Amino acid sequence: MKINSSQVLYFTLTAYVDTGSLKYFCFFIVLCFYVLIIGSNVLLIVVICVNRSLHEPMYLFLCSLFVNELYGSSGLFPFLLVQILSDVHIISAPLCFLQIFCIYTYASVEFTNLAVMSYDRYVAICCPLQYNSLMTSQKMVFLVSIIWLPPFLAVGGTTFLSSSLQLCGNVINKVYSDNHSIMKLACNDPRVNNIYEFVMTFLTVCVPVSVILYTYMRILKVCFSGSKQTRQKALSTCAPHLASIINFSFGVSFEILQSRFNMSNLPSMLRILLSLYFLTCQPVFNPVLYGLNMSKIRSMCRNLVLNSVRKCSS
Repeated sequence: MKINSSQVLYFTLTAYVDTGSLKYFCFFIVLCFYVLIIGSNVLLIVVICVNRSLHEPMYLFLCSLFVNELYGSSGLFPFLLVQILSDVHIISAPLCFLQIFCIYTYASVEFTNLAVMSYDRYVAICCPLQYNSLMTSQKMVFLVSIIWLPPFLAVGGTTFLSSSLQLCGNVINKVYSDNHSIMKLACNDPRVNNIYEFVMTFLTVCVPVSVILYTYMRILKVCFSGSKQTRQKALSTCAPHLASIINFSFGVSFEILQSRFNMSNLPSMLRILLSLYFLTCQPVFNPVLYGLNMSKIRSMCRNLVLNSVRKCSS
């Protein structure tokens, strides 16, 4: 039976398993994880915003990254907490497409943000004398708009096309909504959707990844030809960024493979955990990584926490 997706009232999520009384324990663990994500990211955003010594391009882009972690986790965790306690795992059609929009924009913004950060590191390491003249206030505003606007426009088009599809079912074999699962439910070949998604993926994922690869090739070239001090400085500023890129790319790669290929040979619990990896681990991985590795942020966080404790105790 062909029905327009606007006529589908809800979708059924079949990847959830019955945990019995353990669901309350699972709820508590996920809730603690969400609180940790909110607390760590908000702490670093506040530290960067209130300290004028951190009002530099690198920290501005970090602040944008932490805002995106809050945005992405908010598109998943509240919904996940409700579903863990629910006996019937369904999601209304409008909320399904809203979740698709949030998750896909989060992933796209993550890639564009990491690409802009790699460009910033490239300018700082390869053109240190021209850094201040190249990274002006106008340039920073332009780069922040590049981080956020293209992903929102691209994913907005994807979500609109998917919501216009004629569907022959409403069952999604995931724990959250995703666009490829909706396209699998289409009665006809969603050729337009596939072409559009391919082009937008190229623009919001492949182009940023290309920028990251190019800038790090240039950085490595400078490091190998420079002094030991130059290599140490480059390593200290680039190591957290590289770790973040590798971690996020791993999670996204598995999700893409799982969406496109049959992964039924893997245990269902492992498939669920790996599909949630880029949405759950990256938002806590980044603030911990940057908070521990960047001395300025680490000392500011320590001072902020100690001052808060003193005020509470006095």
